[in-house]
Amino acid sequence: MIRVERKRTDKAQKAIEALEKVRKTDSGYNTPEVNAALREMFHGKCYICENKEATSYQIEHLAAHRGNLNLKYDWQNLFWACAHCNNTKLDRFEPILDCTKEDIEAAIAFRKKGYFGTDEELLFEPLDDREATLNTGQLLREVYYGTTPQKKIEAAILRKQLRKEIAEFKRYVRDYKEAEDEEKEDLKCLLKRELGDASPFAAFKRWLIRDNKESYPELYQYFS
Repeated sequence: MIRVERKRTDKAQKAIEALEKVRKTDSGYNTPEVNAALREMFHGKCYICENKEATSYQIEHLAAHRGNLNLKYDWQNLFWACAHCNNTKLDRFEPILDCTKEDIEAAIAFRKKGYFGTDEELLFEPLDDREATLNTGQLLREVYYGTTPQKKIEAAILRKQLRKEIAEFKRYVRDYKEAEDEEKEDLKCLLKRELGDASPFAAFKRWLIRDNKESYPELYQYFS
C-alpha cells in the first residue's frame, strides 16, 4: 500500500459525471467510466496488496456506505481492489488510512524477513499509534496470511507473487551494485521503474531501500 494521487484526469472527470447520473436512481456505481478511471488511478493494481496479477478486481469503498448514498457514490470514497482484499476488508476495519491522502509508508514499515519456508515473515509495523494506522496494519496482516481456509490459500498465492517480485528486485540491486559505467546507468533506470508508483509491491521494495539508505542514497531519491 502506497500513496496514490487522485488526479483529475479526463477519465476521472467522466467517472464523476457517471456517478452523478447513477446516484439519482441509485442504479449502481459499477459503470465502465468508474472502472476505467480507478484502474488508471491505481496503476492497474490493488490499492491494498499492490498485486497487479489478480484475476478479479472490484470497486471498493474505503468507508462502508451501508446504504448511505453520499458514501456509495462519492468518487473520493471509491478505490480499486482485488477480490481477495475487498472480501477480507469488508466493513470490519474502520477507520483505515486513506492512501489518496496520506503517506502510507511513513505510517507503516513494510518488511519481509527470512527466506521461503518456516522462517519467512511479512511485517507491517505501525510507526504511530493512531487507530487508522493500527487497523491498516491488521488488515494487511489478514490480507497476506488469511483467516479462513479459502483466504489462507489465496494469501499463500499472494505471498508467492510477492516473493518472486522481491527476489527479482534484490537481483537488480545486486547487479547495480556490481555494475560499472553504462551498465550501471541502465540498471538505475530499471530500478527507478521498480521503485515507481506503478510497480507491484512497491511498498516492500521501497522499504528495502529505506533500510539500506546509506548504501543506496541515489536510489532512495526515486521515491522520497
